[in-house]
Amino acid sequence: MPGKYYEDLNVGDKFRHATGRTLTEMDNVLFSALTLNTQPLHINEDFASKTEFGRRIVHGLFTAALVVGISVGELTEGTIVANLGYDNIRHPNPAFHGDTIYAETEVLEKRESKSRPEAGLVRLKHIGRKPDGTVVVELERTVMFLKKFN
Repeated sequence: MPGKYYEDLNVGDKFRHATGRTLTEMDNVLFSALTLNTQPLHINEDFASKTEFGRRIVHGLFTAALVVGISVGELTEGTIVANLGYDNIRHPNPAFHGDTIYAETEVLEKRESKSRPEAGLVRLKHIGRKPDGTVVVELERTVMFLKKFN
């Protein structure tokens, strides 16, 4: 599997994920529809055009999920038990249709699992940025990673 195991990660490790993803109108409208979110900032161009943003903004939970998703191939694909929690989600700047988002990840903490000897807990910080460096989402998540050697 291409993901990392618990032993492969060290506090302070940083990953700049090469994959970027351009946000589309379809992403935004479909995510809003799938989650039954009728917020006009996401789905009503007339409404959004009269706000400080001047246009629709992309749903923040979609951008958070996208940044986590971008990290999967390099970090967690096939090497985790589960995501245990998401914390400190912030959206310091909006994302718009047509913006391309890149992600980076930092290992903040790690510890052995008390209940599962075959796994360890790792706290990651993910940041999503536009190509100009503007941060659109920051979040932390706790992941239970498998160990290579049980």
